[in-house]
Parts: sequence; structure tokens; C-alpha cells
Amino acid sequence: MDYQEIVDYINRNFNELYSPDTGEEQAEFLRISPKDWKELAYFLRDDGNLVFDSMMCITGIDYGVEDENLGVAYNLHSMTHHHKFEVRIDVPKSKPMIPSVEKIWRIADWFEREVYDMYGITFEGHRDHRRILLPEDWEGFPLRKDYIFPETWHGIVVPKIKEEWE
Repeated sequence: MDYQEIVDYINRNFNELYSPDTGEEQAEFLRISPKDWKELAYFLRDDGNLVFDSMMCITGIDYGVEDENLGVAYNLHSMTHHHKFEVRIDVPKSKPMIPSVEKIWRIADWFEREVYDMYGITFEGHRDHRRILLPEDWEGFPLRKDYIFPETWHGIVVPKIKEEWE
């Protein structure tokens, strides 16, 4: 199935009208709300016409300091049907919570922990929800655009990032 056929198939089965989102770069993805994610995730994995049995990655998104939302992009692939699909979920920065899918796709365990560690998005229901890249007592979330890097951590100087990267 191509992207539009997958969206149409999902809509027929959920009696909902998910709108395809082509974004600014013409990337094809389906934008949904966090409340719809868990049910849709099981459907994407288990339905015989879709069989998205492989999660390729989860990516956190900070839309900018002025934007009130963070986002998560889930890239899925079907080893059976050789098609791929992306789902995006936006959450408010004030309460960034999305249902965990690590019990649906086991690889999501580490992906969700990485997104939490770098962006501060909480994955409800994750069985080991803790930092994976930074120490547990690290303050803040380094890939948020409003993050201010500390000068020291436990007395250790934190190297400055090159000016062209800031």
C-alpha cells in the first residue's frame, strides 16, 4: 500500500477522518492526538493488511521557543508488505505526555527513554521510564530549544558547544 491507501484504510476501520498531513517539506505522515495513539498502534501492528511489525525510530521534535508544543514522530515499517508509515503526535510543553508503545514494539523501550531524556516527553505506562543517556540527576532536557547548558555538573566543567551550533 502507498501512503494514501494506508490513511484511507485506517479511516475505514476507525470511522474517523484522519487527515493526511504533507507538511512543509511534503513529507507524508499522519498527525493524531495522544488519546488515539495506543489503539491505533495496536491496529497498525496487528492488522493483516498493514502488519507494521518494525518500529524504525522515534524522534522528538521541538517546534521552537515560541511554539507551545513538542512533538514525536514514529517511523514504522512492515517487513511483510514492505511499506512504511509515519505517525506524529504533538503535546503541550506544559504537560508533554504520550501513551507508551514499548509493550507493542519492544524497541520503543530505548527510543522512548531517549526522547524523554532529551526532550522531557513522558511516556505513560512505560515500565522503565528513566534517563538513558544522561545521569539521573541531570537537570533539564538538552534538545529543547530553550535549554541552557550548565557551566558545571557536580564540580565538573561542562564544555561549551561551538558558537556556530548555538
